[in-house]
Amino acid sequence: MSEAGRTGGVVGVAGSASSSAAPFPQSPRPGWRGWVDAARVYGEPPVARMLLLGFSAGLPLLLVFGTLSFWLREAGIDRTTIGFLSWVALAYAFKWAWAPLVDRLPIPLLTRRLGRRRSWLLLAQATIMVALCGMAMSDPQQALQPLILFALLLAFASATQDIALDAFRIESAGVERQAAMAAAYQTGYRLAMIWAGAGVLWVAARFDPSEATYEQAPWMVAYLVMAGSMLVGVVTVLLSPEPAAQPLPGAADAEHAMAERLALRLPRWLARFAAWLHGAAVNPFVDFVVRYRWHALLILALISVYRISDVVMGVMANPFYRDMGFTKDEVAAVSKVYGLIMTLAGVGLGGVMAMKLGVTRVLFLGAVLSALTNLLFAWLAGRGHDLNALIWIVSADNLSAGIASSAFIAYLSGLTNVSYSATQYALFTSIMLLLPKFLAGFSGWAVDQVGYGWFFIGTALLGLPVLVLVWLAGRVTKPPPSAPPGAATAAAVM
Repeated sequence: MSEAGRTGGVVGVAGSASSSAAPFPQSPRPGWRGWVDAARVYGEPPVARMLLLGFSAGLPLLLVFGTLSFWLREAGIDRTTIGFLSWVALAYAFKWAWAPLVDRLPIPLLTRRLGRRRSWLLLAQATIMVALCGMAMSDPQQALQPLILFALLLAFASATQDIALDAFRIESAGVERQAAMAAAYQTGYRLAMIWAGAGVLWVAARFDPSEATYEQAPWMVAYLVMAGSMLVGVVTVLLSPEPAAQPLPGAADAEHAMAERLALRLPRWLARFAAWLHGAAVNPFVDFVVRYRWHALLILALISVYRISDVVMGVMANPFYRDMGFTKDEVAAVSKVYGLIMTLAGVGLGGVMAMKLGVTRVLFLGAVLSALTNLLFAWLAGRGHDLNALIWIVSADNLSAGIASSAFIAYLSGLTNVSYSATQYALFTSIMLLLPKFLAGFSGWAVDQVGYGWFFIGTALLGLPVLVLVWLAGRVTKPPPSAPPGAATAAAVM
């Protein structure tokens, strides 16, 4: 299975500076020529850059999620403990808390030289490399706490990278390119997940003298290789242009007016800081509610459960492989070859389908496929060790996940206002992960109680409410009328 909580998105609203919303454009020419025109977007430089940056974003997730669970299981850690340790990844669900800082706060020296987005990306990537090296030097069989602390640092730094990178992606292209940007991002993301999943297992197996006993050294080498792999993102950031800043018209005036009013009761430095904090942390949330009104509740409900089937199941995927008797080489080979092919097919197909058919239809299809592939794992649990069956199931799972994720990311990107892109996108992806990752913490306990088969069936049933919410969102969620420039900000500070 694709073990991670895969990020993705829903129907599109334009992320324009004026907060207006518009559907994703359809291809101007009918028939096969329209599909060819839609596919050409993948050759554009901003879209191509997202392939490499997506790799940088996808690499850390499995290293604190599915791959880590394989390592812990091999070290003799029980399934219930592994399930609860997956809560380390809840850092991704709370990134909205520091997203305003990433959106607005300059980093001394770096921001002046690289710009706002690239400076935060570089800082986060350097911290990820440090955390991976720390995990590599830890041995969970001897002491679990150091590994957990470095895993927490990795999750925090990775979530920070996601905040800056999502804003970088949204600001680097117009709404008509966001589906393609999302597909390129997901392709790189999926390639990194295969490298951080199958690649880690393959490297560890090369240095493992025996599958029958646990050795820490193979995992140390594997995680050090992953730290070096982050250089792909570092080099890409250094060679990429900084996207043009897109301030919200009227926001600066509203912030200044608020500071002047507060200065009547507070010291001027404190009034300026309070006004800045209000503009950075409060206005992005108010802007979303002002634009969508009561429809915001439906949108947030859909975001909160769309990936629930995959995320809850993902924690137990690698322990399942281990308990079914699959070796590191077998899991690595299946994920590397068949997972790679179907991942590329899924994200590419999902991006083109979203541009050609509309994001809502692809969202619904992705939700259906995600639930169905979980049922395939339930069937495999009853069958036992069957390499051919694993190949077919992993292929189907990666294809469906790629389709769903491309559509979901395009949807989330369309919901944002580019003036608040980092904070708003962080809010959406945090909501997307909070409930699923909380429930995933109990996955090990659930397997111990009912077994793998019924557990996988239960995760498939969790996807049923998603279908209802996608259907409702497609029927009643309409873009609100375009607000005057700065209207949402003005409403937030009055």
